[in-house]
Amino acid sequence: MRDDTHMQVSLTSQAKPPAAFPARTRKLRLGVVGGGGNAFIGRVHSRGAILSGRWEVVAGALSSRPEVAAASARDWLIADDRAYADWAEMARAEAARPGGIDAVAITVPNHLHFPVAMAFMEAGIDVICDKPLANSLAEARALEEMARKTGLVFGVTYSYSGHSMVRQARQMIREGMIGRVTQIHGEFLQEMAMLTGEDAWSESDWRKDPDKVGGAATTSDIGSHAHHLAEYVSGLDLEELRCDFHTLGAPQPLEDSAFFSCRYAGGVPGTLLVSQAMAGSQCELRFRISGTEGTLEWNQEDPEFLHHRPFNAPARRISRGHGAGMLGDASRFVHMPRGHPEALSDAWANIYEEMAIAVEARRTGTVPPEGLLAYPDLRAGIRGVAFIQAAIASDRAGGAWTRLET
Repeated sequence: MRDDTHMQVSLTSQAKPPAAFPARTRKLRLGVVGGGGNAFIGRVHSRGAILSGRWEVVAGALSSRPEVAAASARDWLIADDRAYADWAEMARAEAARPGGIDAVAITVPNHLHFPVAMAFMEAGIDVICDKPLANSLAEARALEEMARKTGLVFGVTYSYSGHSMVRQARQMIREGMIGRVTQIHGEFLQEMAMLTGEDAWSESDWRKDPDKVGGAATTSDIGSHAHHLAEYVSGLDLEELRCDFHTLGAPQPLEDSAFFSCRYAGGVPGTLLVSQAMAGSQCELRFRISGTEGTLEWNQEDPEFLHHRPFNAPARRISRGHGAGMLGDASRFVHMPRGHPEALSDAWANIYEEMAIAVEARRTGTVPPEGLLAYPDLRAGIRGVAFIQAAIASDRAGGAWTRLET
């Protein structure tokens, strides 16, 4: 007979209220680079920051086109004297300004992440950067070295890790509730690369430009999310991979699909399936992580539920909400009762709340309790770059096994 004692103890031991986040002392001032005009991701960043209740957007270099930058700033209710058409000018001006920004959100195309982040770090401003961190490991390591020298906070917005049920799965694995991890499977499937002509998403054009995204398109865009989520939840680093790139949708210079075999720490095998040319798929990001005592499965299109399938025992579906099996790390991010859905916007807000706490702690010289914050940091960003570079190298070598260099 299988012994379920460990699982039951883990559930009941977490029934006490989770440690609360520290109260805010003021709203932090956020500047945004990118996001003007019809850009999508900049607005997502700003809305997530505002929804967290810990930030206000006060400055921006929202476009390199002065007329778009000015019009977008007015639309965002940014004062004229804090609307910039040049991010380097913004870094200099905000660093010198009394009451300047506490942090900058970088939402520009990939090739600009490094120079923008470096400029603001040199100005002494904490950084929140969209993924991927950079287009090369050399750039990523230069940012790491600057962060080490300055002590600045650096967050990377792998936003799906802000979902409460992702945190639930992460803690369940860390508490041994599925036993020793034996296999890891992730996928991220979309159909956007099949669109052509007037139906194509014009804002994504830069994502297909090798000069702006390096040697990978879909792998960099959504594959990096699937990779991060697999590592983040399982707690295991991806050590080596082999993959093949494919272009299965509309013609473009880079891949729209990539299929991976993976080896994680301890020899744990896994797979990653990534495609933006899967007809009928919208945003199907999933993970399935299996261990000696059970399997966890989560789908971001149905983010309120985590499926737990214990070995040789009835399966259960854990729903987001206080109590009833929810653990402490996840409960901190429960904002609405069960039956009142939370969504990706809430996950963004959760990430921005954690990063606000980190920024405020650095600026006040305090130290958050160990384990309180789990936002994706510079290490996660560097590992994302290493993943992309290993994928490119493996494909060019005919699908050879390739180690991640970190």
